[in-house]
Amino acid sequence: MEPPDARAGAHGAPRLLLLLALLLRAHPGAQAEVQVSVPPLVEVMRGEPVVLDCTPFRAQDHFTLEWFLTDRSGARHLLAEAELQGSERQGTVLSAQGRSPPYQLDPRGRLVLAEAQVGDERDYVCVVRAGAAGTAEATARLRVYAKPETTEVLPNKGTLSVIEDFAQEIATCFSRNGNPAPQITWYRNQQRLEVPLEVNKEGYMSIRTVREASGLLSLTSTLYLRLRKADRDARFHCAAHYELPDNGHGRLDGPAFGLTLHYPTEHVQFWVGSPSTTDGWVREGDSVQLLCRGDGSPSPEYTFFRFQEQQETVLNTNLDGNLTLERVQRSQSGTYGCRVEDYDAAEDAQLSQTRELRVAYLDPLTLSAGEELSLNLSSSAAVNCSVRGLPAPTLRWTKDAVPLGNGPVLPLSSVTFDSAGTYVCEASLPTVPLLSRTQSFQLLVQGLPELRPETTQPKAEGGWMEGDEAKLICSARGYPEPKFRWSQAGGSPAEPAPGGQGWVSSALTLKVTGALSRDGVSCEAYNLHGSSRHVFHFGTVAPQTAQAGVAVMAVAVSVGLLLLVVAAFYCMRRKGRPGCCRRGEKGAPPPGEPELSHSGSERPEQAGLLVGGASRGARGTFGDEC
Repeated sequence: MEPPDARAGAHGAPRLLLLLALLLRAHPGAQAEVQVSVPPLVEVMRGEPVVLDCTPFRAQDHFTLEWFLTDRSGARHLLAEAELQGSERQGTVLSAQGRSPPYQLDPRGRLVLAEAQVGDERDYVCVVRAGAAGTAEATARLRVYAKPETTEVLPNKGTLSVIEDFAQEIATCFSRNGNPAPQITWYRNQQRLEVPLEVNKEGYMSIRTVREASGLLSLTSTLYLRLRKADRDARFHCAAHYELPDNGHGRLDGPAFGLTLHYPTEHVQFWVGSPSTTDGWVREGDSVQLLCRGDGSPSPEYTFFRFQEQQETVLNTNLDGNLTLERVQRSQSGTYGCRVEDYDAAEDAQLSQTRELRVAYLDPLTLSAGEELSLNLSSSAAVNCSVRGLPAPTLRWTKDAVPLGNGPVLPLSSVTFDSAGTYVCEASLPTVPLLSRTQSFQLLVQGLPELRPETTQPKAEGGWMEGDEAKLICSARGYPEPKFRWSQAGGSPAEPAPGGQGWVSSALTLKVTGALSRDGVSCEAYNLHGSSRHVFHFGTVAPQTAQAGVAVMAVAVSVGLLLLVVAAFYCMRRKGRPGCCRRGEKGAPPPGEPELSHSGSERPEQAGLLVGGASRGARGTFGDEC
């Protein structure tokens, strides 16, 4: 559809308008020309609403406003036309131009586009016709941005060789449905790769852009590189960079990936695994691993062998690089080797390694004394401990966990009963942990018993009383174990004494008497070598007679008091009966008993008690029952 101003131009209207404008400028007070203001650039995200504002200046209250769409060829297409009278819009003509939803005008004459689409990226022209004030127009450019989808990457799953001297395909990166078209960059170990678009043997990338049916753009980038052995552990990834409104930028990184590389073996490592020691020794009876590793990829084939009498004997061939020797024996000591079978390796590459396998062993210990050694008191001897082992073992002697010395010989000089006990010879290999053996023997010291007398209740001289109880203890040691004889009956059998060290003891509990103070009590410890005797003396023993008379008097007084209390109680029970415990007022006392009066020095209560009791203070005579 051709715009109205184009039709007016066809009839010579431009010349008339120009002349009218010159006349208005030349005439004082003439109305100024109309002007239009629109935003020159509007940026939105896809799917957001768009409002294009068109503001006229110096226009009359009544004017016509038109919106045009300029296509890529430059032709204009009418979208909307409206007459505005003051603040009211009177007539409106709209053209959808195939857009869904269609264009709209708001009451202020602004062009509204619901849900911006990529196809809306055009130039929009606002034309204002204000009659005598003239006609003015302005253009607004609309840009629609779309964030691309998640970046995807398709790495090369094959095995890539570092021997090749040209660039090989590494991976392809995809960034789909963005606007404007994103840019793709490549990274190795987080470092950006500066690769050109031109093909060369060191590296380059190819790019292809596709416009989808939605109008959005998808980008594909393929990376090519010449690989090195160092790339075996490298991590690659790609990133899509896209634009946002107001000069904003975004980035979407793809997942990192590695490559499977083929590179020849350059070095071989060969070692003895657990339980090897730091010096390379292994213990006899352990299962030992031999480990071999080449630095080629993919994993090469490994051959294990052993040298015996200058000849190589193949033990095993595998891809794991592991060989286990079950329960190794000392006869398996020797030279072992590993060889890598890699035909791509350089001619000067060292593809085999050897090492010595040393099997440590320790045989049982032998003691010259056997399991038991018997020596006489004060005699001397030497015990030898012998052992076979590799590497050379270390020997040490202990008794009751107390170190005695190092070396194969244990000297025993002038033995005493304290020397008796268990002696241990321990053999160990300092360079091979946990490989040790022990052997022990029991030393018996024979001799006359050694006696140690004691009492549990010691008293000073003259401190014993006849009848006191005393506990006597006799302790002895020797070999054979001593037995005890007491001069008094009642001694207990021998039993181990507190503190150990071979002591045994016997106890005797008895009453101290005058006879014991003269003769004492003897304790004798004996074995086949003889006997030892000790006599316990009590000194002067005080007699118990004085104490016995005092005791008799105390008992007599107690019994007399008890009888008086019983008599008083009985008389009280019998009071009020004629002639009982009472004396007539005029009667005389019995012969030989003085008469007691109330005026005597004794109180009535005391007098009544002595004469058998009084009733209400009256005197009377003793009855037969009293």
